[in-house]
Amino acid sequence: MERHETRSSKLQFKCSAVEPRMLNRRHVIARTTASLLAVVTFNCILTPILPVRAESDDRKEEDDQGVVGAIKSLFDPNEKTKSGKVLPKAYVKSAREVVKTLRESLQEDPKDVAKFRRTADSAKESIRDYLSNWRGQEKVAGEESYVELEKAIRSLAGFYSKAGPSAPLPEEIKNEILSDLNTAEESL
Repeated sequence: MERHETRSSKLQFKCSAVEPRMLNRRHVIARTTASLLAVVTFNCILTPILPVRAESDDRKEEDDQGVVGAIKSLFDPNEKTKSGKVLPKAYVKSAREVVKTLRESLQEDPKDVAKFRRTADSAKESIRDYLSNWRGQEKVAGEESYVELEKAIRSLAGFYSKAGPSAPLPEEIKNEILSDLNTAEESL
């Protein structure tokens, strides 16, 4: 009988040793969930009821308000561009990266070979990524940003295929590509 009691008390001791840790984790999770729920409830339900200030028509049109807007934007696969169009977030991010890296590469001094190669390699990588993901995609094929980026990339590729990979880019072509990049960026 004593052995059974000893074994039983050991089991109880082990369980009670684990229980406070689990209890603390449970409390943390429960408190965090309750806090998040309170914030979401306040933003969704109570805020429209409180007459803090009159909202203008422009403010009513905005969907992104407070914590709820931030949470929605995290899970929304689309993004509203400066021009007001809704495009896939991944496309907008990729297109902006191409514009940024290609512009940096074109504005770099070709006499500083090491820095020029670094920026050119970065631009090549972002262009490859962009083209592999978005070439021919119906979601974006008709967009102005897509058309302008394709035009800039084709101008660059056309020049280097004729002149060779290490030929210096003439100012005329460089300015044309920069103009295309500016137009693409404006529509993003």
